[in-house]
Amino acid sequence: MLDVKPLAIPEVLLITPRRHGDARGWFAETWSRKAYAAAGVTNDFVQDNQAYNARAGTLRGVHFQRAPHAQAKLVRVLKGAILDVAVDLRAGSPSFGRWVAAELTAERGEQLLVPRGFGHAYQTLTDDCELAYKVDGDYAPELEGGVIWNDPDLAVAWPLEPTSLSDKDKALGPLANLQPLEP
Repeated sequence: MLDVKPLAIPEVLLITPRRHGDARGWFAETWSRKAYAAAGVTNDFVQDNQAYNARAGTLRGVHFQRAPHAQAKLVRVLKGAILDVAVDLRAGSPSFGRWVAAELTAERGEQLLVPRGFGHAYQTLTDDCELAYKVDGDYAPELEGGVIWNDPDLAVAWPLEPTSLSDKDKALGPLANLQPLEP
């Protein structure tokens, strides 16, 4: 059983799998094609990724891939907590340039579905943070892009001053220079 909640941009879903616990601990089914399809999530995920972040405040993003290798992501935290952000970059979207966010924790087991046509970013809220995410498109470095994390047109409310950013993320351009994405 899944608890599925659309966020303020309804294509972005906060999904919490039910945990079954007893004296030993708990068990959760974090992906089931059948259960997710019944909840309206029909992505054909082709790759699993895992990331480790040593320090709270680490910021990664805002990243995307263009068609024909656009990627939806299903993100969850294995250890610690993050603020997970999805930015609507879809051509013609009434919510273009708007963002939504959710706190994901290992303790609660939430997942965020970031659809194709959205940029994705996260900031770690704890030290020694690990996350895993599925993608439904093959990695194509020639089609990747991004928007600078602190773009004033986005005005993402990051909870912490960034402690770590990649050189690549520091060099990303503003939303105003972006050609909108085809989902």
